[in-house]
Amino acid sequence: MPETFEQALQARVDTMVDACTRCGKCVEACPITGPAGLEAEARDNPAGVITGILDILRHGEGTQAARNWASGCVFSGECIKACDYGVNPRFLVYMAKVEMARAANDVTTQRRNGVDGFRLVARDVGHLSKLQLDEALLQRLGQGGTRPAAGELPDFVFYTGCNVLKTPHIALLALDIMDAIGASYEVMGGPSHCCGVVQMRTGDMATSGRFGENSIDKLAHSKSKQVVSWCPSCQVQFADTTLPTLEKMRGAKPFDMTPFTIYLRKHLDRLRPLLRESVPMRIALHRHPGIHGVVEAAEDILNAVPGIEIVDLQQPAVGLQSNNLKALPAYRRELDLAELKAAEAAGIDALVAIYHSDHRALCAHERDWPFRIMNIYEIVGASMGLHRDDHFKRLKMMQDADAIFADCRDLVEKHGLDPVTTRLAIKAMLAEQPAPLRGG
Repeated sequence: MPETFEQALQARVDTMVDACTRCGKCVEACPITGPAGLEAEARDNPAGVITGILDILRHGEGTQAARNWASGCVFSGECIKACDYGVNPRFLVYMAKVEMARAANDVTTQRRNGVDGFRLVARDVGHLSKLQLDEALLQRLGQGGTRPAAGELPDFVFYTGCNVLKTPHIALLALDIMDAIGASYEVMGGPSHCCGVVQMRTGDMATSGRFGENSIDKLAHSKSKQVVSWCPSCQVQFADTTLPTLEKMRGAKPFDMTPFTIYLRKHLDRLRPLLRESVPMRIALHRHPGIHGVVEAAEDILNAVPGIEIVDLQQPAVGLQSNNLKALPAYRRELDLAELKAAEAAGIDALVAIYHSDHRALCAHERDWPFRIMNIYEIVGASMGLHRDDHFKRLKMMQDADAIFADCRDLVEKHGLDPVTTRLAIKAMLAEQPAPLRGG
């Protein structure tokens, strides 16, 4: 019988566990051992912490320090750089977290939790995007309607993931920029192209594998077998977990996946002549290092925009994106507030994020602080003469679910949205406020 996804994934885990030397360098390099509650163990016995992770992966209990580390992992990726033996410690810690979820619940509960999580994502993505866009723009982002008629394959697939559709102006600007540099692509994404990360987090490996494999087969249709990704969570789920597992099952990798910002940096020679308008702003970049090279690529792109001055706020760069820091909520609030205060002290014009979850977490603070909250591609677009209204920020700054619903009533009716479910999505948007706003 052919190897199942679960079997292939477990075999990868076993191989990596055997390759790990338990030197503890990954633990020493991790930036969240203090906030995750294992500062003493990371300092005095880092080898013991990683040994505890390996015990969890062998279906043991592990140590409390190891369990704290797995629970608190925010995917910074510093552990990968620290390993001298070709092991991906982030993958091992993630799989330990998955193993803990599997041990905590039976298969039925794992599956139910995965279904519930997926339904919440689909609800919020579907409703929040429709509160901002008409049908034509939704179709532009690969939502609704039908796929383009069969014909010549595009150069690559642009994979949005799901949650950027809550802040659709960012994804639309990415498409506008690719159009301007002459890229040939097809857009895919949304809940119908789920990466499987929600199900994996609940311990439901089988369903996660099915979702991921189904989406990968859809994404593989391009000339170059290349996928340009937007979402960092999807990028890591596919690159660390699903694609290597399918490569083991099938004997070949279906495609390579490149983050959009790295893709655009590779084509900076095509972009630079289009950056014609000066954008005279002093900005600070909100940074997360989880995908190697993205922050550096963003800095190169911004430095190509005439008039931009980047100010270093000297703040920690931690995690894959803001959303991953939910694992350590107090630390997340501390980081956000420290950065906002540093930005105010530096007198910048804008605090600029790369990813959508960072924009969602920060944008309402524009109401209370003396600088703008922007996405990098708003700045690139301004230099190119491109603009998309940031309806998400405008709505979230209202801080009133009734006012937001009233503002969007025309689109609610046009899309035939259920008012009760729409209000739940609006309340979820307002509840996602990691650092409290000034004045409540």
